Formats: sequence, structure tokens, C-alpha cells
Amino acid sequence: MKVFIDGQYGTTGLKLESRLRERKDVTLLEVDFDAREEFAAKKPLLEAADIVFLCLPDDAARESVAATSADTLIIDASTAHRTANGWAYGFPELSANHRAAIAASKRIAVPGCHAAGFISTVYPLVSSGLLPASERLSCTSLTGYSGGGIMLIDAHEKNRVPADKYHSPRPYALGLMHKHQPEMKAITGLDAPPIFYPVVGDMFQGMIVSVPLWPTQFTKKMTAKNVWEVLAAHYENSHFVQVKPFDLDAATDGGFMDATACNGTNQLQIFVFGHDEQILLAARLDNLGKGASGAAIQCMNIACGLNETIGLE
Repeated sequence: MKVFIDGQYGTTGLKLESRLRERKDVTLLEVDFDAREEFAAKKPLLEAADIVFLCLPDDAARESVAATSADTLIIDASTAHRTANGWAYGFPELSANHRAAIAASKRIAVPGCHAAGFISTVYPLVSSGLLPASERLSCTSLTGYSGGGIMLIDAHEKNRVPADKYHSPRPYALGLMHKHQPEMKAITGLDAPPIFYPVVGDMFQGMIVSVPLWPTQFTKKMTAKNVWEVLAAHYENSHFVQVKPFDLDAATDGGFMDATACNGTNQLQIFVFGHDEQILLAARLDNLGKGASGAAIQCMNIACGLNETIGLE
């Protein structure tokens, strides 16, 4: 398979390149670093590739799609097509229909990292009718700074002093218009996006996405243990999505959670905490793994009729 990563030199592109370069069934087509933003230099590679990964800003992703044959498999890691008609949403564990759409499609949109965490916990509850689509939810996400791209990486890693601002967790997107909110709404089936509060931490990668719920929000009496049972059943046969035990001691490190525990993997771990009166859902993943490059390769494997775990173990 001839593969071109359009945006190879960005954070997600470099992770994709390192994973794919080890595969014997893949031939990587590459553009010179100095010509990476020149469309004329990329166009022959877009035309020659069997599979194109897009790791680009939204407008550039749309431009590349327009120049690529309808027969070429495109896997887009940008925000451009996550809610677009004709594009499969690249989260196969959500349902048999999602998996079938990925397998049949030539156009696949990779979920956003924050959105993957939120959707993984909320989708099964809404799709089963237990959580009404009319409910208004909130979501907090603690994430590594690699998700902010090269400028934020440089800010955290270059010319720092011991007490500078980058050591502190920093909330952002406080205008409440984060680019992942449309897919959070659309894919879960909610009537409105959540109030979303992301926080970037002083770690390169890794994230925990949390959603608080009240038992009164459900269509029938539900405790935290009941919600855990629903999620555990939904993901029972999933290889990359694991619902961790409903046990505070077993699910945490002395009551604390390590946001980096899934780093370097394509795993997404779901936790349910709480009791009869309050419920907290949490998803832990690598924002560069199941939140980006890992999910993209998993989708490629499924679309090509391969074992979904190839290159991800």
C-alpha cells in the first residue's frame, strides 16, 4: 500500500510516520521538508497514494481532499470532516454501525482527542435511552501540551525558567466555543454540546476527560454501579476500549489518577466513580494515540480489511 501523510512533520504526522515505517505492507511517499506546504509539491503524492492521512489545518485538509481521487482512502485527523455528510466517524467501538461504516468508507474522520473521551462515556448512555438527549452536560479535560502543536510544545520546552507560567495547569477555550464541541454533540446525539472546560498540563502527552452526572438525569433509577454495568457491557468485546473495575482502590493509585498511564498505546480506559447520589465518568487515553495517530491507523486497518491491532501493539 502506498501511503502519503499530508502534514507528516507535525506532531500527529510524526507519530503516524514512526508507526507506519515499521510495517512491511506500507510504502511511505514523502515530500521534502522545505516543500511541505507547497501544494504543487504534494499534489503528485496525493494522486499516487492508495491511502492519504491528513494531519493539517481544516482549510488545507479540504483542499487536499478536493485534489484526491474518490477511490483513494482518506483518513482525516483534522476537524474539517468529523460531522460532514459522507464521512465515517472513526470510532469503531461505539457500535456495529460505526465499525461497518469505517470498513465500507473511503472517507474517514478521526475523532478529536477530547471528543473521544467524552463520546466514549456518553454515547452508550444516550443511544440506549438511559440518558435523554435533552440533558445539559458538562465536561472537563486535562491534557498534555502536545495537543496544542509545535508552538505550545516549544513554549513548554524552550527557554523556560523554574517558576514560569507553563508549570501551572492552564484552563483554555474559555469562550466556550472549542472546536471539538460540535462532534461531542453530533456523535452522542445530544441536543446541545456540553459546557466544555479543557486544561493543559505540564506533560507532553496523556489526558483524562471527565463528565459529572446526577442520578436524576436518567430515565430510570441509576446508581454509579448501574452506569458502570451499562458501560462495561457496551465495551465488553472491545480490544482498545477497556472499562476498569468499579473499585476505587483498584482503579486509582492511592486515590489519584495518572493522566499518562495510557501513553504510547492505543488504549482508552473508562472509569466510573461515585455512589447512589453522584456519578463521575472518566476516560483516560493518549491524546497522540487513541486521540490521534493510533485511532487513524486502527481505522486504516479496518478499512483495508486487516486486523485492527496491526502496528498498534
